Amino acid sequence: MIDTVIFDLGGVLIDWEPRRLFRKIFKDEKEMEFFLSNICTPAWNEQQDAGRPIAEATHQLIVKHPEYAQQIKAFYERWPEMLGGAIEGTVEILKELKAAKTHRLYALTNWSAETWPVALEQFEFLQLFEGILVSGVEKIKKPDPKIYNMILDRYDIVADKSVFIDDSLRNIKGGEACGIHGIHFQNPEQLNGELYEMLTKES
Repeated sequence: MIDTVIFDLGGVLIDWEPRRLFRKIFKDEKEMEFFLSNICTPAWNEQQDAGRPIAEATHQLIVKHPEYAQQIKAFYERWPEMLGGAIEGTVEILKELKAAKTHRLYALTNWSAETWPVALEQFEFLQLFEGILVSGVEKIKKPDPKIYNMILDRYDIVADKSVFIDDSLRNIKGGEACGIHGIHFQNPEQLNGELYEMLTKES
């Protein structure tokens, strides 16, 4: 039987979207998409999730693309504007699990250590978790197997008695390679159905 539920945060419980900020900065949608695909890319952002200092990352990118210096600076200077609030349907699932007291609840997130305090202050539901492992603090990110084994070891979680929920299929497969059951998050309704089925299934 599953006794532990591990949630990703961004895209599962928290709505984070860079376009929310950059639509205010770029007048042209195509130029914005070019910028996010070729300059402040997801791969670049993930290095901050893995522990690279924001100042270092920003400086390196400005040296490489000086014509976009102001936009690059805005990525982290105005980072809170990328947050769109809680994904309420998933938060309700989390609250119901907490109230039921039937499963241990943890979070495993790729998140910069420098922006993490903003989220911690803004989203009260983060207090519902018994523990949260933040990639930027640990300086290692999903889908590296080390981070999955780290959360298992730190909180004495049994891999095949746990389920990990993430909106990234790559990260789900990383967890499954470590023996953790996975649910690829699409929306709260889909999650509710799949999670209920998994948690009520006899071992």
